[in-house]
Amino acid sequence: MSENNKFTPIKTLGEYGLIDRIKLNARNKNKNTTKGIGDDAAVIAISKNESVVISADMLIEGVHFDLMYTPLLHLGYKATTSNLSDIYAMNAKPEQILVSIAISNKFSVEAIEEIYQGIKKACDFYAVDLVGGDTTSSTTGLVISITAIGRANPRNITYRNTAKKGDVLMVSGDLGSAYLGLQILEREKAVFTENPNMQPQLNEYQYLLQRQLRPEARKDVVKMLEEMQVVPTAMIDVSDGLASEVLHICQQSKVGAIVYEEKIPIDPSAVEVSCDFNINPTTCAMNGGEDYELLFAINLNDLSKFKNHPHFTVLGELVSEEKGAKLKLKGGNSCKIIAQGWNSLLEK
Repeated sequence: MSENNKFTPIKTLGEYGLIDRIKLNARNKNKNTTKGIGDDAAVIAISKNESVVISADMLIEGVHFDLMYTPLLHLGYKATTSNLSDIYAMNAKPEQILVSIAISNKFSVEAIEEIYQGIKKACDFYAVDLVGGDTTSSTTGLVISITAIGRANPRNITYRNTAKKGDVLMVSGDLGSAYLGLQILEREKAVFTENPNMQPQLNEYQYLLQRQLRPEARKDVVKMLEEMQVVPTAMIDVSDGLASEVLHICQQSKVGAIVYEEKIPIDPSAVEVSCDFNINPTTCAMNGGEDYELLFAINLNDLSKFKNHPHFTVLGELVSEEKGAKLKLKGGNSCKIIAQGWNSLLEK
């Protein structure tokens, strides 16, 4: 090998930089490939009035989950719902999943059955069929890869790159709770590691732990939008933190954004626990991730349909691209939005 050969460390690109690099050499050859790399899911045209939406996600032991505090039943459920969330983020309905799993010899048959029981519970709740997959061995630990398949009318499918200046930025549910649930689990793990006789004290954190260990995909949001006759101009699920997702919409739609700190929905229990950890709750919401809420933009003309709606919050507005993406702080100042959330290619 020549000493002049220079290689680029993956961590210098990060996950999305690597995806952009891969995308450079991906050229769609089939006319029915409506959307390829670059959104929550790929879109394949079936007919004038029907498209198939496909997404894939992988969970790796030691990277995405810690089996010291993650029940296998919950892991199977979360692996499924986190994937279905990508289909809902396209304003589509998931119908099938394929599950591939790599297992080391430390797992028993009963342990694998527990994972699949969690997958089944998610499939039952979301009316999704498990239709196949693959199993193989692993020398390092557990790997779960799920492919989700959905369906939608092409006119209703929502992408990241179709928002416009003047649109209103909205989000479902609350943000930051999943991240704080993770902090609680990590704290209790550290305590237990230091002294195995100390039992975890978790009863007062049920909501935050549920948001981390057993999150739900927002299928109800897609249904509510349909009932209100609203098709978002752009949408994405909040898996990597609000900051990251706002920037995805801005970059792909070539717009800027103003997000108002005082508008960010944070559960009271999350605010309380963030104080215990000496973390600003806004930081948890902006950079925490794994909330699996839906962030979306709507035309200003549709705003009145959301008045006093308990499931949605107006976060801000989209502005011209040259103004950039800014967080308007409670004190009146503004700061640039920077993605500092989860990046699997940087974390260990």
